[in-house]
Amino acid sequence: MQIGIPRALSYYNFFPFWYGFFSDLGIEIVLSDATTKHTMTTGSSLVVPETCLPVKVYVGHILNLLDKGVDKIFVPSLQSIMPKIYNCSKIRGLPDLIRNVVKRKITIIEATLDKSEKNHGLYDFLSEIAAQFGITDFERIKKASKNAWRVYNNFQIMTRSGVPYKKALKSALENKVIIADNSKAYPINIGLIAHGYNLYDERVSMKIFDKLEKLDVKVYTAEQLTQEQMNEGLNSMKSRLYWANEFEITGAAAHYIQDRNIDGIITINAFGCGPDSLMLERISRFSRKNNKPILHLSIDEHTGEAGFVTRLEAFVDMLYRKKRSSILNKIKIKDRKEKYTDIQCKNLIQ
Repeated sequence: MQIGIPRALSYYNFFPFWYGFFSDLGIEIVLSDATTKHTMTTGSSLVVPETCLPVKVYVGHILNLLDKGVDKIFVPSLQSIMPKIYNCSKIRGLPDLIRNVVKRKITIIEATLDKSEKNHGLYDFLSEIAAQFGITDFERIKKASKNAWRVYNNFQIMTRSGVPYKKALKSALENKVIIADNSKAYPINIGLIAHGYNLYDERVSMKIFDKLEKLDVKVYTAEQLTQEQMNEGLNSMKSRLYWANEFEITGAAAHYIQDRNIDGIITINAFGCGPDSLMLERISRFSRKNNKPILHLSIDEHTGEAGFVTRLEAFVDMLYRKKRSSILNKIKIKDRKEKYTDIQCKNLIQ
């Protein structure tokens, strides 16, 4: 038994769970290759131009799996993960979208998760998936779900401690748990706000973590926060939860905006994303109210890396200057005419 999983969309949030579930059932997982320009191009060619980048990338990964000879592909419909809390329409209708745009031989392994419906829980969802492989023994499915939660919880423990995403994922799949060493001090701390599929896909995010590391910036993400912290962030903005991913966007952003140790906020969103446009508008207003610098980066398949890097460097440089000015105003300088070099300013910040 074999199943293909596209390395896109919900993969970045839930793959540890799917790995634990399918591997316990004896189902081999085949992942699509990492995103490339070709992935984006082939995916974009099958959908209308108005489709958001993450869905274009997802279609490209479906084609990649088909090219590998994998015809059974996991395409769940994640309607609602909490009562009356919904995903965007494209994610909810993903199986139908793939059926209509991919005109090749494909068997879609689909199931619907809708926690807003009565008597429709996680076990119903998992049983629907397993049944497509001829597995109907509920105790076996229940055992597989426990293994899935174990892998997923280990992954969350590591990301919450600050372990980088790729390292945490690799360790979780190897049944290991490591804790991050956060002893190194950084002159600048930034809250990086984005959906997992826009953040951890290195082609989509243009390896933003590596770029910020080279600029000597410490990055904090939603994965390092508890749900209670993100919920407090939502409440502080007096925002009513509606979208399934508002915790990782609005909640996380509001928390970091109010955190005095965070010097600035960077958001990454796909051009044309309706839910994000609403959330980012509220985040912008809240950041201005709290006098927290914020940089919005909008991406699509045409985004150039040069402009992306220039904006990052300019924003980080502004944060350095702002922090240096704040520190100099608080300390007594014997010689007011003394000019500080960039290295001296950096040492002051540290």
